[in-house]
Amino acid sequence: MNAVIPQPERQTTAAPGLGPHPAAPWRIQATDDRLTGVARTVEALLGPHLGTGAHSAAAPPAPLTLTLDESLRPHGRTVGIAPCGAAGPVDESYRLTVTGSGITCLAATPTGVFRAAATAVQLIATSPGPIPCQELHDAPRFAWRGLLIDPARHHLTPGEVRRVIDLAALYKLNVLHLHLTDNEGWRLEIPGTPELTGTRPDAAPRDFYTAEDYRALQRYAAERFVTVVPEIDLPGHCATLREALPGLPDAPAPEGLKGRFPFVPPLDLADRGTREAVASVLADVCRLTEGPFVHIGGDEAVGTTQESFAHAIRELRSLVRESGKRPLAWQESSRAGVGPDDIAQFWVDVAMMDLPDTPEELADRPELLAAGHTPELIAALKRFFAPSDKDLDRILEGGGRVLLSPQSHLYLDRAYDPEVVPPAQASTAARLGFPAYRPLGVRHAAAWDPASHAIPEDRVAGVEATVFAESVEGLDDVTVLLLPRLPSVAAAAWTGRAPRWEDHRVRVAHHARLWQRRGLAYLASTEIPWEIAHAADEV
Repeated sequence: MNAVIPQPERQTTAAPGLGPHPAAPWRIQATDDRLTGVARTVEALLGPHLGTGAHSAAAPPAPLTLTLDESLRPHGRTVGIAPCGAAGPVDESYRLTVTGSGITCLAATPTGVFRAAATAVQLIATSPGPIPCQELHDAPRFAWRGLLIDPARHHLTPGEVRRVIDLAALYKLNVLHLHLTDNEGWRLEIPGTPELTGTRPDAAPRDFYTAEDYRALQRYAAERFVTVVPEIDLPGHCATLREALPGLPDAPAPEGLKGRFPFVPPLDLADRGTREAVASVLADVCRLTEGPFVHIGGDEAVGTTQESFAHAIRELRSLVRESGKRPLAWQESSRAGVGPDDIAQFWVDVAMMDLPDTPEELADRPELLAAGHTPELIAALKRFFAPSDKDLDRILEGGGRVLLSPQSHLYLDRAYDPEVVPPAQASTAARLGFPAYRPLGVRHAAAWDPASHAIPEDRVAGVEATVFAESVEGLDDVTVLLLPRLPSVAAAAWTGRAPRWEDHRVRVAHHARLWQRRGLAYLASTEIPWEIAHAADEV
């Protein structure tokens, strides 16, 4: 068995025997000039896994060959929206062959060749000994396979973001959603509104991405066939914008409730000055963004009327479209109306919030008590989120597409169940995770089935995991929250179904080698048989 994640659709034994040792000095070779850039990227991805021991010194170079064959017909059926902006899903299918002398990656498109090469890197990184000869055939189910990270709440340097991009690419994810703005920070330089990052022409860079940083990150991601989608979260979550541009009026509040919400008031897009300021910001974001999508937020606009919120969403969508980009937003945006060109990111309903119904049930939820939840607050939360129970219906009835990010399984900023945390990591695990979520294990995330929401597949835009950063203090915290859970989400996004747990947990165990060689911190959950990988290393 190989340890590739996502598990390939089909595996056969091409010929009996063993291929090269993973520690061999691998030589990347492209058979088509169109793959020259792909070869450079694959070489960079493989770099941390190249051997330096006895096997490397004694073995002849092993070829990792990249080959295009445009006569190949796509296999599998990919559904959803291509994040690169193609009219339909891109052909990412591939065939990978391991022989006694090397590995060949074959596909009809450069994208498919790169996906095959990511599989090859996994084979090399996770194999303890010579790689068995085999042939793998694979193709994705969903065209959009994303990961959201949250530099707004905790800034990640461009170098750290690049490491996350590499990790995403190795698991065949193809979208990096950057949550760039929130109440805690504004992380993208806006040339026309320098107040947002406190920049002046002679100022040194601070904790934000300059326009050139952002362009460079997009280039780096594109080389790995990953599309960057920026999020400017409005009309709520706007404290940093209000601080930079004081005097913007509050959105109208529901009758009798003005001033009673303990949140920053949302923006009023019906106000001319506010609309002009936001239009300037979004125009700059769209100009700086190479990909076709810009996320406008639209979640948790606490303290505004439904009419004001709906007007704001329609204005935000219109401004993005005027700049030549396609908007997407969180599911609450469906309350402003939905059309066939709209994409809504589904993340919550009341049942998914997993809130107690009685004081006795609350008493059994220490994480909620520690977060300050009272029966009154829980009742208020249920009332506020009650409209979310109808958001999916609104999206589907309006002809829109659904990007699946259910909080129940794909919000990877959920704390780990203390029962699965090894003692050496107990203090780290205890401070990580959004405090109001019930702590759960790796198996819970791996159990998610995209079909469980009963959404017709032709209405699914794709799948996206999230890792918000309320508890994060650095990149190590981000990767501990992601690993070992992200591979299971990547598997569901690629295959369209939950991985088989008993097989998946063994595969994950072997990926500790990959993470260690890349210097990525992870949670050594007791659900995973890490000893299997350790034993294989000793053979």
